[in-house]
Amino acid sequence: MRNLLLCLGFLFLLLSCEGRPSSAPKEPPAGPPPKVVVEKEKVEKIEPLPPEVKIRLKRDGKENYSWEITGSDVNEILKINERLKKSLGGESQR
Repeated sequence: MRNLLLCLGFLFLLLSCEGRPSSAPKEPPAGPPPKVVVEKEKVEKIEPLPPEVKIRLKRDGKENYSWEITGSDVNEILKINERLKKSLGGESQR
């Protein structure tokens, strides 16, 4: 009797674990296809670093300032020279 119950239980498990899905696969609702928006890749423009300018600032005993400016960009050197003249009021040496 016990063997019969074990066989029936085993048979029940085999039949219930068959490879068939329990329900039919669900189909997506029919409708318009999804809209696809294509955007161009945004490229960030990276500005180059400003040219390197070196300033050697000197002060004499009378609280007067002078400076030496070196660099590769003449326009940048002239801008810095004007700013130093306005803020320090000294004469530049080249």
